[in-house]
Amino acid sequence: MSIEKPIIGITIGDINGVGAEIIIKTFSDSRIMDLCTPVVFASNKLINFYRKTVPEHPLNFASTKEFNNLNQKQVNIYNCWEEEIPVEPGKLTEAGGKYAIRSLQVATQCLKDGQIEAIVTAPIHKGNTQLPDFPFTGHTPFFKEKFGAKEVLMLLYTNTLRVGLVTEHVPVSKISSLLTKELLSTKINLLRETLIRDFGIDKPKIAVLGLNPHAGDNGKIGEEELNVIIPVIEECQRKGQIVYGPYGADAFFARSNYNQFDAVLAMYHDQGLAPFKTIAQGGGVNYTAGLPVIRTSPDHGTAFDIAGKDLADPSSFQEAIFQAIDLFRQRHYYKENTANPLRKSRIEKERMPSD
Repeated sequence: MSIEKPIIGITIGDINGVGAEIIIKTFSDSRIMDLCTPVVFASNKLINFYRKTVPEHPLNFASTKEFNNLNQKQVNIYNCWEEEIPVEPGKLTEAGGKYAIRSLQVATQCLKDGQIEAIVTAPIHKGNTQLPDFPFTGHTPFFKEKFGAKEVLMLLYTNTLRVGLVTEHVPVSKISSLLTKELLSTKINLLRETLIRDFGIDKPKIAVLGLNPHAGDNGKIGEEELNVIIPVIEECQRKGQIVYGPYGADAFFARSNYNQFDAVLAMYHDQGLAPFKTIAQGGGVNYTAGLPVIRTSPDHGTAFDIAGKDLADPSSFQEAIFQAIDLFRQRHYYKENTANPLRKSRIEKERMPSD
């Protein structure tokens, strides 16, 4: 294992989406090989197909099925299949989902086995990945089960904004019934711990959004704030944690109040992701907090409408690679420092509840 140059596994995503294109565009810049050793889980034939669609981004790669002899100066393609498969850019097909999941499952096993040191996932589509061996709504619940995590947190972030989600891919009609004190407390703790461990923030300051318009307006527009959110925030404050809210989401983002916090916790998917993607301008990263491993991804989907047309912007994927490297290093730095009795004593003292 090299902390300075980790082995980063990359899944291909839907073979008919923009995954292959953004991977090729990213690694056509060979300077990235100075920072990590990338391993793409796909097939030589698939990569060669998409190389022809982006001629201005030449990519050299090495083919491998072993990890004891990886090429340190090129992208390594780990062949997950050898058979001929139908590649139809822009189309939602059965094959697109089947081979996306095969790439994901092989890469995840390699991550569990310690053959790769972090994983970056290209986008999949829910319309063709609901398979007998993949009963998940997306990457996040898949990784939660595979690594036995009690709970995980979907965290989107840029250099200026971090947004976590209490609920993720669920219907709006079910959000209120899912929002419990236990769930909210767990998500706040996950967010706080990842800010400390993975982002190096000893005393994180967290903003919690309300569920209803104007954060319920003292119970006039819903009672979730009074019954669930405020009691949890007050309990966090009694423990000495820097947690404030609930804030009305519209005014909070419109006034750029997020600049005063290390992270924001939204109650549901669009409440957090709509403003986040507007602010991030295509440069955001999705991170699964709460896992014993590092997993990042770009903050966009398969983009079938532009797949195969050399129009995909690799910025978010590039940032996901850089962040996987940084998070891997930061987590090791944290482990080394907390192993030091003096450093550990100081950190624990700072986390103790105030009187």
